[in-house]
Amino acid sequence: MGFVNTGMRMSTAPLRDLDWELIPASAHSAHMHMALDEVLLERVISGRRGPAVRFWDWSERALVIGSHQSVMNEVDRAAARRLGFTVTRRMSGGGTMICEPQSTITYSMYLPASAVAGISFRQSYAALDAWAVESFVELGVPASYREINDIISPRGKIAGAAQARRRGFVLHHTTIAHSMDVQLVAQLIRVGRDRLSERGVRSAEKEVSPLSWFTELGCAEVTAHMERSFESHFEAGTSSLSDAEVADATRLVESKYSTQAWIDRLP
Repeated sequence: MGFVNTGMRMSTAPLRDLDWELIPASAHSAHMHMALDEVLLERVISGRRGPAVRFWDWSERALVIGSHQSVMNEVDRAAARRLGFTVTRRMSGGGTMICEPQSTITYSMYLPASAVAGISFRQSYAALDAWAVESFVELGVPASYREINDIISPRGKIAGAAQARRRGFVLHHTTIAHSMDVQLVAQLIRVGRDRLSERGVRSAEKEVSPLSWFTELGCAEVTAHMERSFESHFEAGTSSLSDAEVADATRLVESKYSTQAWIDRLP
């Protein structure tokens, strides 16, 4: 499904009415990024922070599995150890993502579900990512949207999105391959291999199409372009992570996201 239809423009109008804050990219460990998503969603739910978008920098290689997945089904742990990938689990659904420093762009949006009321859950993915598709097109990337949660080019998948919904609010995050050794997918993710557990949602097998195939801009340059695009599209003000949010996320890493009980749990 493309992003340039009248219905989609109409559906994104309530998103423009929100008083958005933009948190520029900062580097953190994989577990810390997972914890920050939970902390910031809770801040928005409680009214201690307005609707926000946060851009991520990755400080380490990571395999990020969905909340409803099983590590034993999804991840080749021997390959992950050999290649230096941290395995982490996010609070949202969806499939496994490969993330690397200076190669992967991720952003999270935290907002009230009322902003996507009146459209289906499936349509909300395209509505929340429409600005990003437009941002890529501005760079000359032949980007469009494919239901339910992929930004694509004619050559394959550029980005994948996932959501979690809590108490009338939405966490929506999208992970973008700026550059990638596409052979890593078969090495690290057990797509097409036999199940080792009957429990857990499996990742789908899809061709990857990194942005670097279409633009000479580096990863940091594309991130900066996307931040400017969001600011312009939503008239967002610049914000930052507070000391209290970072401290809360650090505690959550220790109590939850870095623990084997969370990472290896069977959904």
